[in-house]
Amino acid sequence: MKKTLLTFVLCATALAGCGSAEDPAKPAADPTAKSTDRSPGRPAEDTGTVAWSTCTGLTGPDGKPAAPDPSVECGTIKVPLDYAKPDGEQIDLALIRVKATTDDRLGSLVFNFGGPGGSGVDTLALAAKAFAGLGTRYDLVSFDPRGVDRSAGVRCGGEVERLLAAGSDADGEKLTKQFTAACEKDSGKILPHVGTVNAAKDLERLRAALGDDKLNYFGLSYGTHLGAVYATHFPKNVGRFVLDSAYDPTVTFEERAVTQATGFATSFEAFAKDCVAQGCDLGKTTAEVKANVEALVEGLKTKPLKVGSRTLNHGLGQLAVITPLYAKATWPMLEQAAASAMKGDGATLLALADSYTGRKPDGTYSTMLTSLQAINCVDSAERPGRAETAAINKKVEKVFPVLASETPVMACSYWPAKGDDEAKRIDATGSAPIVVIGGKGDPATPYQWAVSLNKLLKTGVLVTYEGEGHGAYLSGSSCIMRLVDTYVLSGKVPAANTSCPAA
Repeated sequence: MKKTLLTFVLCATALAGCGSAEDPAKPAADPTAKSTDRSPGRPAEDTGTVAWSTCTGLTGPDGKPAAPDPSVECGTIKVPLDYAKPDGEQIDLALIRVKATTDDRLGSLVFNFGGPGGSGVDTLALAAKAFAGLGTRYDLVSFDPRGVDRSAGVRCGGEVERLLAAGSDADGEKLTKQFTAACEKDSGKILPHVGTVNAAKDLERLRAALGDDKLNYFGLSYGTHLGAVYATHFPKNVGRFVLDSAYDPTVTFEERAVTQATGFATSFEAFAKDCVAQGCDLGKTTAEVKANVEALVEGLKTKPLKVGSRTLNHGLGQLAVITPLYAKATWPMLEQAAASAMKGDGATLLALADSYTGRKPDGTYSTMLTSLQAINCVDSAERPGRAETAAINKKVEKVFPVLASETPVMACSYWPAKGDDEAKRIDATGSAPIVVIGGKGDPATPYQWAVSLNKLLKTGVLVTYEGEGHGAYLSGSSCIMRLVDTYVLSGKVPAANTSCPAA
């Protein structure tokens, strides 16, 4: 997802009774051949070709180097830089694996946690416990997709920091040109090849390297797009697929921006109501809470807050406000951070913004923002210019002022790599059933996108989560967790149009 500047918002898509609570699934042909061709209790053999070894360079939740963990292994596979030249230059794809905790192993379950641009290596290292139920019988596997961090990550000099530090009166077009020029200078070789179609081909290489007959996959947010593209190109190799917080890749930049603005506005309203109900430091009524937070962000345009040697400006304030809206569990953080900032202390808001931008404790940045930009520009033929971007910004401002930008930029218009719409073609006809989950209160990937992606797939089975937040499996819903675990572990596909209540 992108932040402070409008293009980042346009390109966004972050990492959040039960129809048949006791009978959430119906039997279906088991798509994972390895698990059906063996006797109960006989562990599936690890027949992969990846040379796994102890991970180094991982970071713990406190931002400090993590101690080696024997259950967590890292490795690489080589994939073509250009699939049109499969025997040409190769790049390394960085992998991580958390080994299954029982001997009754079914194979590997591959994760993409979203972005585009998020590091699967870093995320799985921190989040594996949240998927512990699935990790009983699967090796949990993730990777840095091409163009991300350890996998030939897209780097653009110090331009991310420059963009984030820009004031409200900055020249957006000038910033855009500087940013794209730096990306071309530092990462020009990888830029034409980072799109989702190539990433899906990498997934197929990964499946083979893991030694699995089928790809078992769990995609969240943008990861649903990657999974859908894989299923389109390799339908016969689809195993047990879960696409949670589904994204519709066919929408235009404008549709994406306005729909997401609507989603965040709805979540902001829900946050304000909940805050008042709990006794809120931001106001006594829903309208007052919203007005105070909006005024706080607006005020940062002319009076940014100093936080040590850094500055909380308007753009960072925008990111800080939307970050806790991703999950209901983090709403109290928004109340605390905004209340402190209203008293002149912007430290907590700045920390929230840093979590969104991938800023590390040492002041450097992950490739999240640059990778996201690169992937989104390659995945679309659209190249909105100044007038079109400004018009979209005005629509966003009407829906949710907190997301509107004073300095909209048009990075894709100047992007050095061409884009096309191949990643928007979704049709998994011939695949095994694919479970598609959409949340009614999801701000980042609104529910209607799950409905539309489900139809595009042709083999989708839609599951509805009635609660708040981005990422139904991680919402705390026992209904969703039970339904997904049953499907992934036993192969039983949920009944069509199953619905789970809010957690």
